[in-house]
Amino acid sequence: MPEVIADTSVIQYLSQTNYLFLLPSLYGNISLPNAVRDELETGQNLGILLPKPTDFAWIQLVYVGEQSLVPQIPGLGQGEREVISLAVNRSGSLALLDDGLARQYPKRLEIGVTGTLGVLLKAKQSGLIGEVGSVLDALNQFGFRISEETRLGVLRLAAEA
Repeated sequence: MPEVIADTSVIQYLSQTNYLFLLPSLYGNISLPNAVRDELETGQNLGILLPKPTDFAWIQLVYVGEQSLVPQIPGLGQGEREVISLAVNRSGSLALLDDGLARQYPKRLEIGVTGTLGVLLKAKQSGLIGEVGSVLDALNQFGFRISEETRLGVLRLAAEA
């Protein structure tokens, strides 16, 4: 099984919709760079209901040292930079990223990448959830942005449209 490295948004949205359990069910352990932990903590301090990574045995916090490829990429948050840095340095890893710009770089470097929607589709295919559509509705309530075209494509892939 590849090392799976998650960004803040995937943890946030799956937690807020009560589907965080999908990550260990699908992938086993999840690596979180320290910047992702820091972003979750910042959100908690702002009153956002977010999980504390140290509460979950399946989450491993990972220190990211010098970032050779990633610091020069404009428009990315520190968590995204650290996820990509880890993925670059860990052969065969899978980066969990939602941001479109952040997803471009692993793809160019031929690193596996998926996001919240990919996790949900895999969960449906694995029989862990019965439908994706209701989860998309819940995600929308928490500010998860997808176009109507993407939503319809996801529902088609889930055999719900």
